[in-house]
Amino acid sequence: MTQRIEEIASEIVRLQGELDREIEARRKVLGVKLAAGLVGFEEGVVAQQRVLRLKVSRFLAQSSFTTVITAPVIYSMIVPLVLLDLWVSLYQSVCFRAYGIPRVRRADYLQFDRRHLAYLNWIEALNCMFCTYGNGLIAYVREVSSLTEQYWCPIKHALKVHDPHQRYYQFLEYGDADGYRTRLDALRKQLAAAPPN
Repeated sequence: MTQRIEEIASEIVRLQGELDREIEARRKVLGVKLAAGLVGFEEGVVAQQRVLRLKVSRFLAQSSFTTVITAPVIYSMIVPLVLLDLWVSLYQSVCFRAYGIPRVRRADYLQFDRRHLAYLNWIEALNCMFCTYGNGLIAYVREVSSLTEQYWCPIKHALKVHDPHQRYYQFLEYGDADGYRTRLDALRKQLAAAPPN
């Protein structure tokens, strides 16, 4: 990796930290309290949220016909998602152990904290759980895949990749045959030395 690429990558990490601090400041304004991984609200906030909760009958009455008839199609995605979840968990359990790659903690990617939002009715809360599972699962699978890629093929593409994973920027340049032969083992050892993100 060139010095300029390293500088840009460092700036991205710095900006991500700054964004995280701004999000945390906004949460404080909204009365959110985080302590030891538990989510709560300042006194009185939950009561204010409950006032804004729509009754299910009103929520359904306000929903479009398209939303109602496509809901079963959306929720049918649970079947392939659960199968993907099971298969990727089995895959990393077997293969990562065999190759000495630290396993990804699935729980780090599935954060079911929206249930604490008193302004959601049970249908909205169920929708949030579904989206949390789907997006969290895909993030978990992406992390497992990125570790696999670093182990087997840590080479950047010649063509632009939309939204590459974080490890991608440390990969070898496309066409760098010498770097591939001399640095592949070091990139593999790097996986064993540090836990995944």
